[in-house]
Amino acid sequence: MKEAYQSHLFWGIHAPLSSLTNMFFLIIASGRTAFALITLGSLLWVYGMTVIGIYLGKPILPRKGKKILHVFLSALFSSFYLMILNFLNPLLALECTLFVILTPVSFIGSEIIDRVESLEPENALARVLLEALTLGVLILAVALIREPLGFGSLSIPGGTFGIIELFNYDTGRIIPLRIISSSAGAFLLLGYGIALFRFYRKRASRAEDIE
Repeated sequence: MKEAYQSHLFWGIHAPLSSLTNMFFLIIASGRTAFALITLGSLLWVYGMTVIGIYLGKPILPRKGKKILHVFLSALFSSFYLMILNFLNPLLALECTLFVILTPVSFIGSEIIDRVESLEPENALARVLLEALTLGVLILAVALIREPLGFGSLSIPGGTFGIIELFNYDTGRIIPLRIISSSAGAFLLLGYGIALFRFYRKRASRAEDIE
């Protein structure tokens, strides 16, 4: 039971909030809801396509230096995603370049390939996509707090200027709300999020021990 708990998608030792790389990713990609949605798409695309590429290439890929190949494949698919985004919306691609570039870093840092390489291809792909979705939804959830409170708006990708604001109201006079949109505000939200994560993870661990 303890082993199942440690591999749990959200509470396990490889959960999104357990990784320093993913926490940094969460902070910088959650400034706008539109950026968070693009990041979510990038995570699903890069994680999924890289795993598919690794499994399809197993018969011909060398065993030595496989980590370098994983880096190459994830960076390659990240480039494809950025290329498609640039074709659809150049301004949005320019603003989201850093988030897309960091997706392979998140993929390699998660070490998920080492955890799923013994699984059947379809099970490995499902696990990888679930992990990417979990991180992407966390980023989106933080963005849904930061943008309305900090910028007084809610945005989605699209339009001539890269994003479309569904609504916009002035928060300029409310200084505490404006702070939420800054990096300091993101760190504050992340701190509360990690505290809640650790609290509920301890409760989940105790429940597993009792069972």
